[in-house]
Amino acid sequence: MDDPVEDVLAGVGPRLRALRRARGTTLAELAGETGLTASTLSRLENGRLHPTLEQLLPLARAHGVPLDDLVAAPPTGDPRIHLRPVRRSGLVLVPLTRRAGGIQAYKVVYPPAGRAVTRKLQTHEGYEWFYVLNGKVRFVLGEQEYLLGVGEAAEFDTRIPHNIGSADSRPAELLTLFGPQGEHAHLGPSKP
Repeated sequence: MDDPVEDVLAGVGPRLRALRRARGTTLAELAGETGLTASTLSRLENGRLHPTLEQLLPLARAHGVPLDDLVAAPPTGDPRIHLRPVRRSGLVLVPLTRRAGGIQAYKVVYPPAGRAVTRKLQTHEGYEWFYVLNGKVRFVLGEQEYLLGVGEAAEFDTRIPHNIGSADSRPAELLTLFGPQGEHAHLGPSKP
């Protein structure tokens, strides 16, 4: 009789090798990213070593995949993201993604201009993209000020001093994508 646990573990190595090769990464480069030795990685990929959780977690992070993908976990059934709004600094943030790392999506509701907490220009690492869903937005980027309405979007390097808020007496609702430093939010087909 087949052992389902053994079958799952036997499939991890080939998936690890395929992910590494798809990224064009060597064992030595992956070792540097994960803190695992190249020898351990080789034995994991060849099935001579059964993976532990301590080994799979940094590998999933390095490859940018959920842990479930490494072990071919069966689907859990419900793919919906259960929205839990969070209030922070006068804003309402609704997370729309649940994976760690990479680009994160949020719906952000800015309070009306008269009730907003006065915000100074801020800077931080990364890139941001936003799309105005409802209301009017006052967007300050460096020395420039822009007014954006429903259907307009902006993308910018967050190292440039910036501020976003409602431009009038109504709340402003935005769909926002935050990316780590160097990761732009590219929409549509890439150009050659």
